[in-house]
Amino acid sequence: MNTILLVSGITLTVLLLLIIFLGFKKAKGAPIPLAVLILLVCFTTINVAVTYFIYPKEDINAYKSLVWQPLAQEQIATLVSQGKTVFVDVSADWCNICKGNKDGVLHREAVVNLLKRDHMVLMLGDLTHSNAKIEAFLANYNAFGVPFNVIYSPSNPNGIVLPRMLDYHQVISLLDSN
Repeated sequence: MNTILLVSGITLTVLLLLIIFLGFKKAKGAPIPLAVLILLVCFTTINVAVTYFIYPKEDINAYKSLVWQPLAQEQIATLVSQGKTVFVDVSADWCNICKGNKDGVLHREAVVNLLKRDHMVLMLGDLTHSNAKIEAFLANYNAFGVPFNVIYSPSNPNGIVLPRMLDYHQVISLLDSN
């Protein structure tokens, strides 16, 4: 169990029990200031809010399970003819937009789950250092820089070129339909 959730659950339980106990005592006539009960309710609300915002809602390490192979343009048509969907990501370590695309879209759990499907083939073109093969691939699309992403599928054998800055919902939609 997640440590954050465990500590939050224990704290929430203690706060709720304290509110119930002091509320019961106040109802029986004990001189418990209303401000104390209000303060405890505020602490309880803050506990719930903080837990909600810091508790991870998706597996932030899901992308580590993806298996990328080097970009091999000559294999794409064959793979597509076999019913495969090929997702190509051309990026570079020094590219800030590429990092944003990875963090905001490609490494998100829902996208990773779609990329991990059996019919998906993932190809990575790394332009951290100059590579004539990858640059020739980009030139075919009149794209001369990174990031560059394209999805090939039996229904789109020529590929769907994605915008430089990926949109999470658009990528989900395209992957889901291919």
